[in-house]
Amino acid sequence: MSFVQRRRFLWILFLAGLALLAVAANATTLSRLRFEELVNQATAVARLRCIGVETFLENGEIWTETRFETVELNKGLLPGVISVRMLGGRIGNLHSRIEGVPAFRPGEEAYVFLWGREGEPFRVLGWSQGTFRIARDPRTGMERVTQDSAAAPVFDPRTRQFRHGGIRNLPVAIFQLKLRKALEDKSL
Repeated sequence: MSFVQRRRFLWILFLAGLALLAVAANATTLSRLRFEELVNQATAVARLRCIGVETFLENGEIWTETRFETVELNKGLLPGVISVRMLGGRIGNLHSRIEGVPAFRPGEEAYVFLWGREGEPFRVLGWSQGTFRIARDPRTGMERVTQDSAAAPVFDPRTRQFRHGGIRNLPVAIFQLKLRKALEDKSL
């Protein structure tokens, strides 16, 4: 390889690297929402049980629509069965994954903070921040709640840093008390 060819090759590598940096710079960054902000901004908060998942292509993007049965309503108005639409999913060999967008499996239960407009499917407020998975201890039967975002770094605009946080392994009874208090404080 001649000097000119080598130089041209290095320039191509350099420009390709810049293009990759530009793509990475456009990645999604979630801004941390406090629990009280989730409560205030949500149009509905409920304990939901996933009863079905459907993925489809619309306008060149893969979407997942998850159907839930409403188990317990804490805020807002919801019918017995609701649909939640989120970007991403899998259709055949096509796979679209957006970091922070929750995915649900039939039978799974979670407290979900929803946002929606009339005539449109609901969305999960704050994506992973508005999803609180419920796990039951098989030995004791005790249910615990863990926020999806507890494992992922989220940007805190006050400190201008990424940090881990959120609710982890909290008994459902205590989560319900925390939720009730935030709802009462909102109404004052």
